[in-house]
Amino acid sequence: MPKVIAIAGKGGVGKTTFTGMLVRYIVEKLKDVPVLAVDADPNSNLNELLGVTVKISIGDARELMKKDVPAGMTKDVWFEYKVNEAVIEGKRFDLLVMGRPEGPGCYCAANSLAKKSIDALKGNYAYVVVDNEAGMEHMSRLVTQDIDHLYVISDATPRGILTAKRILDLIRELNLNIKNTHVVINRLDEKKEEGLMNLATQNDVKVDGLIRHDEILAMDDIEGKTIFSLGDESVALNDAYEVFERTLNNTTEGNKGGHICQPE
Repeated sequence: MPKVIAIAGKGGVGKTTFTGMLVRYIVEKLKDVPVLAVDADPNSNLNELLGVTVKISIGDARELMKKDVPAGMTKDVWFEYKVNEAVIEGKRFDLLVMGRPEGPGCYCAANSLAKKSIDALKGNYAYVVVDNEAGMEHMSRLVTQDIDHLYVISDATPRGILTAKRILDLIRELNLNIKNTHVVINRLDEKKEEGLMNLATQNDVKVDGLIRHDEILAMDDIEGKTIFSLGDESVALNDAYEVFERTLNNTTEGNKGGHICQPE
């Protein structure tokens, strides 16, 4: 079974950039390990960060299934074919884009086929990394219900910390099997660190990582560069790698099961 890593948080906190750095970390540090990146955000742009082009998404396939299934072929066989067609081959990783959410009409059968196809597909990989839309509800509907590591990303604001807490609370209500949960504060201004950490402690949120604001990363984003363009001088990349080294390789009882972690 693959190790499934998911990323969650409110909009605009840098989930996709964090996901891109995680994919880069896995392909660089764990060489020759097959990785599937899944862009589950309807505003899909993980492909741009990873430097690949999308030709078809799962959302496109859902729409096409209404009219394009040829005579003599079952919908499940046709959809499985389309899922495999949607897999984009990158350098040492593959990418699958979920695309737009459900439109008018009933998509129960299509979503069931999509989940079945993705479950079969992910068995070919050692790691599956999922970049999610804001919130957590859709994860139980489609992509995966078994998560080895969930990173909840907050920006460096009080609202970000409180949103991370609400996401952690929501995890308790969903039928998700999450083994390890990690809260990471992104784009940190070090002058605000003490106040944010105090707020996190007051709300029983254990912060497992800090990623500093990085002008180099911000400029690369403006220029449309891929995550693989970042050099060793990037403080955000170095901070993210330190978080991955510590959280992926060393799990503790304190952050298992998707519960809010008590501060030490």
